Amino acid sequence: MTNNDVLRRVRYIFNIDDNGMIGVFAAADVSVSRSQVSDWLKKDDDADFQLCEDSLLATFLNGFINEKRGKREGPQVAPESSLSHNIVFMKLKIALNLQAEDVLEILAMGGSDISKHELSAFFRKPGHKHYRECKTQILRNFLKGLQLKYRPE
Repeated sequence: MTNNDVLRRVRYIFNIDDNGMIGVFAAADVSVSRSQVSDWLKKDDDADFQLCEDSLLATFLNGFINEKRGKREGPQVAPESSLSHNIVFMKLKIALNLQAEDVLEILAMGGSDISKHELSAFFRKPGHKHYRECKTQILRNFLKGLQLKYRPE
């Protein structure tokens, strides 16, 4: 699952228009143009398609957290230069203020049935002995569950 896919899906799930996307980036203290946003959201085979770098998606997700939960005091969190599915999953969980039970319910709606212990392994530090890499299918099912929850039509 590419960064552009995640960007498209989050935009669709939460019904964010172009101005809203620009606002989310602005909430992370980064200014982007409408044409940049448009190019990131285009289909992969479009001539104007631009790849959304890891740092840009991290910035978007940080802004999404700020939009949903409010900006925290002091300096803003620096965007990660390299993203994994685990980080994307964690940032969405934080932005939506979800508890483990909520995440498990959303995953079940999306078609993944995992235990609370398996879920907690996704949110551990990579060096931890119980750390588990979040596979594409888990992230995809989480996004599908979010879509069913927040955009049921």
